[in-house]
Amino acid sequence: MSKNITLIAAAGQNNELGKDNDLLWHLPDDFKRFKAITTGHYIIMGRKTFESFPKPLPNRTHVIITRSETYSVPDGCIVVNSLKKAIDVCPERETVYIIGGGEIYKQSIDFADCIELTRVHNSFEADTFFPEIDLKEWEVTHSEFHDKDEKHLYSFTFETYRKKA
Repeated sequence: MSKNITLIAAAGQNNELGKDNDLLWHLPDDFKRFKAITTGHYIIMGRKTFESFPKPLPNRTHVIITRSETYSVPDGCIVVNSLKKAIDVCPERETVYIIGGGEIYKQSIDFADCIELTRVHNSFEADTFFPEIDLKEWEVTHSEFHDKDEKHLYSFTFETYRKKA
């Protein structure tokens, strides 16, 4: 595969991602980082993740995975029925971002090249989780801690993981 596959997520200390199709926290700096990293790229997501947005995210090509044959999306979005097809429709030699949800992350972590994770330093009640990162297979290549402040209720760390050679 000549595409670079990057999982991008924010997860609590117990890998919590969300509950009732919503985020568990509001971290403006995480939103800014997500936007900076994914703008101009293809982003792959499950239907529920797509439906959690008020509208498609600007300046990104949305690839939505659903089993529905009649799922309708705004112009510029692509609908497929499998993760493999989602990756196949993305351009060669480009980084493709997988943005959720939990099941899509679980299906893709084994063949991803990189994980951009915002680790939120708290535990939360959740119904969706990020898969466990096996540190025998992955190594942290960048880590940047941010303390809580007036805009961020929780401290968090931006972490970049790369597959070990």
